[in-house]
Amino acid sequence: MNLNPNLQENKALEDIFTCRMCGDCCQGFGGTYVSNDDIASISAFIGMDVHDFTKKYCVPSGSRFVLAQKEDGFCVFFTDKCSIHPVKPLMCRRWPFIPSLLRDFDNWRIMAGQCPGINPEASKEEVLALVCRQMGL
Repeated sequence: MNLNPNLQENKALEDIFTCRMCGDCCQGFGGTYVSNDDIASISAFIGMDVHDFTKKYCVPSGSRFVLAQKEDGFCVFFTDKCSIHPVKPLMCRRWPFIPSLLRDFDNWRIMAGQCPGINPEASKEEVLALVCRQMGL
């Protein structure tokens, strides 16, 4: 497999993914992993102490934290849109160009079936090149 990040350099990100602000990616099983940097940024943005923020809005998942979800399965910070959008976690900023696509491209097809902003016709090479660029590889 060719993971050359320069492949299809002319292909615009918007040709492969355009966020529709629908919130579909803000719900579902697994939650959104947050790093210590994410936690610090979000807690500062909402004016809360890091420890209090973690206690109120995070749930342990293995050795890391994920953002809590409401009963409807949506992220605790999603109402009709993301209320922390300027400081949203790295996992959210990378969506849908996430590392798991490098391991199993079939994830793209699964995500495309649930996210109206993903172009399901994008080629494997185009998507993987964008994943590499987005991740700085």
